[in-house]
Amino acid sequence: MFFDTHTHLGSHKFDGDLADILSRAHAAGVSRMMVPATDLDNARKCLAIAEKEPGVRVAVGIHPCDVDTVSGTAWIDELRELARHPKVAAIGEIGLDYFHAPPEGFDLTGWKAHQSLCLRLQLDLACELGLNVVLHQRESWDDLVAMVMPYSGRLRGVFHCYTGTLEQAQPLLDQGHLISFTGIVTFKNPGPAGEAVRMVTDGHYMLETDAPYLAPVPHRGQRCEPAYVADTARAVAVLRGQSPEEVAHSTSRTALGFFKGYL
Repeated sequence: MFFDTHTHLGSHKFDGDLADILSRAHAAGVSRMMVPATDLDNARKCLAIAEKEPGVRVAVGIHPCDVDTVSGTAWIDELRELARHPKVAAIGEIGLDYFHAPPEGFDLTGWKAHQSLCLRLQLDLACELGLNVVLHQRESWDDLVAMVMPYSGRLRGVFHCYTGTLEQAQPLLDQGHLISFTGIVTFKNPGPAGEAVRMVTDGHYMLETDAPYLAPVPHRGQRCEPAYVADTARAVAVLRGQSPEEVAHSTSRTALGFFKGYL
C-alpha cells in the first residue's frame, strides 16, 4: 500500500470533488496520506478532513509564503493548541522561500527576517511537543540547512519536494533527516533528483505528490492528486531496480517511523 506523505487536501482546488479524489486514492492503493497546512485557517480545514478519514493525518504550521498572516508571537500559542489535536502528526509546512517576492508591507530584508523568526518559533514548538517537521525550501537551501541542523537530535525534518543531489543531502541524512521526492522524478529530465532517488538508501527517503501540484508522468500537466503517488512509486522502482511493492513497503515504513500517530 502506498503512502502519500505530502498532499494538500485542504487546497481550494479540491473543494469541488474531494470525496472523488479520496475514492480514487483508495482505489489506487494509497492507504495513508499526510496533509500539510499552510496557515492557521488552513490547518483547521485540514483537521476537519482528517477527522473523517482514518488514513489521513495533518501537519500544522505556517508556510513561509504565508507568514504575512501572522505577526508578533501570540500566534504560536494558537498553533500549539492545534498541534495537540490527535490527528496532528508533524509541524509543517514550514521553512524558507526566497523565490517569491515579498508581499505588500515587507522589503526583502524584512521578509527574510520574518520568515526566519516564524521558522525558529515553529522549530522550537516541534521540539517542545516531540514532533518532527515538514520543510519547504525554495532558493534558500543554505539558510534553511543552517537553521535546521542545530536542531538535529531534538527533531527530524523531511526536506519535501527534493530536487538536489544526493551529495548535497547526505550531511542531513547522516543526522537523521529525510528527503522526499515528487513526480518530478518521473519527468524526462528530472535534474539531479533523478540520480538522487536512484542512489539514496532505503530508510532515508519518502514519496509524495505535493498535490495539486507536480503531477507525475503520465498525468503531467494535469491537476495532481494523491492517487498519483502510485505512478511515482512505479517509476522510482524502475530507477532503483526494485519492485513497486518493495518501494511502497520501504517508503511507507520510513514514513510510519517519521510521522507521529500512525504506529
